[in-house]
Amino acid sequence: MPPITFINDDFHGVDHQQDDPMVITIEFQNYAVKKVLIDQGSSVDILYWTTYQKLQVPLTAMVPYDEPIYEFSEEKVSTRGYIDLHTVFQEASQTKTILIRFLVVDAPTSYNVLLGRPSLNTLGTVVSTPHLAMKFTSPLGDILTIHSDQRLA
Repeated sequence: MPPITFINDDFHGVDHQQDDPMVITIEFQNYAVKKVLIDQGSSVDILYWTTYQKLQVPLTAMVPYDEPIYEFSEEKVSTRGYIDLHTVFQEASQTKTILIRFLVVDAPTSYNVLLGRPSLNTLGTVVSTPHLAMKFTSPLGDILTIHSDQRLA
């Protein structure tokens, strides 16, 4: 695996002292899904119910799962099920597709998807919050860089 580093050219932000969240766009089911939060503290990948409905995926594609998850504040959140989706990460002509198991959650949020450690580890992602960028290797061994959609954060 080639080394992954961040340099000044990777910084696309407005302010080096920013504390913005890492928010990107991904693609699955032939839809570009914006407002995807990169959350290195989450032990699950979450697809929010309202987003699931917009994807027009049949309910039969979701496997029932009714174990709750707990938010950072220890608040219990109900789940509807889970679904495996081929997820495309792309910036310019660079792409990588992985299969992600999303837990479908019906909860209010300002995001459409939350990507946690399972998918980030599968990608082999290194995230730099000061740069608002993440890097991982492509299927060909090149380093792919995904920058945050700062205007959507």
